[in-house]
Amino acid sequence: MRAGVELSNIDFPDDELRSEQEFIDGLYARVDALRGETESSVSDALAQGHTPRQARLERDILVTERSGLLAALNAVEGSLCFGRIDLTSGDSHHIGRIGLRADDTGRTPLLIDWRADVARPFYLATGHTPLGLRRRRHLGTEGRRVTALHDEILDLGDRERTGHEDPTGDAVLLAALNSARTGRMNDIVQTIQAEQDEIIRAPHRGVLVVEGGPGTGKTAVALHRAAYLLYEHRELLAKRAVLIVGPNPAFLGYIGEVLPSLGETGVLLATVGELFPGVRATAADTPAAAAVKGRAAMADVLAAVVRDRQSLPDPVVAVPHEREVLLLDDGLVRVARDRTRALGLPHNAAREVFEGHVLNTLTELYAERVGTDPYDGTMLLDAADLTQIRDELGENPEVWSAVEQLWPRLTPQRLVADFLAAPEGYLGEEDAAAVRRPVTRAWTTADVPLLDEAAELLGEDDRPAEARARRARETRIAYAQGVLDVSYASRTYEFEDKEEDDPEASEVLSAHDVIDAERFAERQQEQDHRSAAERAAADRTWAFGHIIVDEAQELSPMAWRLLMRRSPTRSMTLVGDPAQTAEAAGVGSWADILDPYVQDRWTHTRLGVNYRTPSEIMALAAAVVRAEQPGFAPPASVRSTGVPPWVRATDDLPGAVGKAVAELTPAEGRLAVIAPRGLHRSLAARLDGVTAGAEPDLTRTVVLLDARQAKGLEFDSVLVVEPGHWGTSDLYVALTRATQRLGVLHTGTLPEGLRRAAATP
Repeated sequence: MRAGVELSNIDFPDDELRSEQEFIDGLYARVDALRGETESSVSDALAQGHTPRQARLERDILVTERSGLLAALNAVEGSLCFGRIDLTSGDSHHIGRIGLRADDTGRTPLLIDWRADVARPFYLATGHTPLGLRRRRHLGTEGRRVTALHDEILDLGDRERTGHEDPTGDAVLLAALNSARTGRMNDIVQTIQAEQDEIIRAPHRGVLVVEGGPGTGKTAVALHRAAYLLYEHRELLAKRAVLIVGPNPAFLGYIGEVLPSLGETGVLLATVGELFPGVRATAADTPAAAAVKGRAAMADVLAAVVRDRQSLPDPVVAVPHEREVLLLDDGLVRVARDRTRALGLPHNAAREVFEGHVLNTLTELYAERVGTDPYDGTMLLDAADLTQIRDELGENPEVWSAVEQLWPRLTPQRLVADFLAAPEGYLGEEDAAAVRRPVTRAWTTADVPLLDEAAELLGEDDRPAEARARRARETRIAYAQGVLDVSYASRTYEFEDKEEDDPEASEVLSAHDVIDAERFAERQQEQDHRSAAERAAADRTWAFGHIIVDEAQELSPMAWRLLMRRSPTRSMTLVGDPAQTAEAAGVGSWADILDPYVQDRWTHTRLGVNYRTPSEIMALAAAVVRAEQPGFAPPASVRSTGVPPWVRATDDLPGAVGKAVAELTPAEGRLAVIAPRGLHRSLAARLDGVTAGAEPDLTRTVVLLDARQAKGLEFDSVLVVEPGHWGTSDLYVALTRATQRLGVLHTGTLPEGLRRAAATP
């Protein structure tokens, strides 16, 4: 239990700070009490053990809800309350990361959730449109202590002043923008701007595209939108979960604390390479291979691969049975195959139908051999005889060997691995050479959409799983029966000696009398207490309530097929910037991405303000793009640092990098060295604590990345090495990661736009 701040230990300069501290103390007292109540209720519920089904269901719901509340309380501990709005009506509301009531009756709001409608004026009110506010207050806090107040006067006719007025209203925003980075993204709940608020609170249904250049807050807006949707549509999305797709694991680690800080923990964060259960993409493709695998035409290619696995005899398949050898030739199997295909079922699901046709064909062949009158050809067998023959054939392993040869049971992994090992005949010579690889090689991110497509084409043959479930259930029932039998025997022994003294002793009920083995086994079955996000991660067919895709322009057509399967309702938020498209398989155009799935039924909005990148750095980055696109318009930076970026040539690259790192490393914050992957080993040797090839630890003071790894990230200072090794999109990304200072080192020729900008005084 955490104690509140003791007022007697703090010297407050004025009554306003004291008043706010008293409120915060009371707020945390309520939080601590609620935390204790929640922990106790969860412990008590879990201690109940096995209960009747309805009670157990109620217990599971309570545990889930209370565990979520507990996680939210713990996650927002650091700065629970960040603002207050004073209305012209005289009312005031404190705004925080979650909502809290003064007591369990639920009638008195103590803290307003930032997502509630009543809190919206905190983000939208201006002096021109005050929305019923006379004052907006931002609270600066450190843990549970109030450290600063920033008041904005919105009703200019109100003469009351507190001494904490912020003349421009920008102090809190600028402080957040200039603060040192930690290697983890912070939430922006205290500084959401009006254009961002409109996007965050946009309707849940449909596809919303949020476009914006570097530093416009696309990712932060998307994450806060996820938190808002979970608040506004809690019942639906808590069951179906929200999926957030990011470009790489480092990015997911970078944003991983944002939603917990807003009290939301039931969200699945994943890369495309993590969206096929049981497979984790650890290898890398060449750009050419990724481009080929990402084409929409690969769906047709894989469909052809599956059809070719539904083979015909060459020339016959011999099936020994009893004393006969039955021959399945091309014509007989073709009929069975065509009839099976006509049903349009996935390959594995259709196998049962194919098996039936083959068994019928073999039954007819065998009956003709043994059941036909040799003189007049009359069939001597009746329907019962034919049924018996078919059953006997069904017990013959030679029959199932033939079926496996003609219509094998396939896994997505086996199908895709075999195809990539021998793609000839399905792809052109150049494309086949690009994707060809050994069967044993690890999976790549571009392989995962192929695996998902294969899973759709193959489907599931549920019979083996059903048989396993049936055997497991029978085992549980047998065990339960044994327990009941022991209970009954024990009761019988116990009361045998009592019956003479107490004739009613034998009438005492035992477990045998009130429950049978089947119901007893059902009660003992382990319950699934996983969250919706955890269940979704293990289920390829899960339909998410909402999907958010960051760097959406980079995804291939095949990756979009995978994601659209996960969102049958097409409830999605896509964020990205076509100007930053770097992947060879990336679609880039929003229309090209969405038209195949929703035609023109999607909404597009654009963020035009750059909060991250100072104007001096943005001018350099924009010049690089304008060398290829003269009409390019970058987002407008809201601030200037007065520190221009520098560009230097060197003959000793590792040595120059070492010196530049010492020059650029901030006293607080983070520095990123962004260099081509081929240089990482030599550069890491000059950087303390940096290991080439390892997944970057973004919390370290200095990190080494390539341009693709840097997508979506930001650092106080950035050193870009050998810019001529990248295309325009990658270089644009690398140049726009810094919030304060940027340096560029090169040994070779500079890209044209960078050369011109560097030469300009």
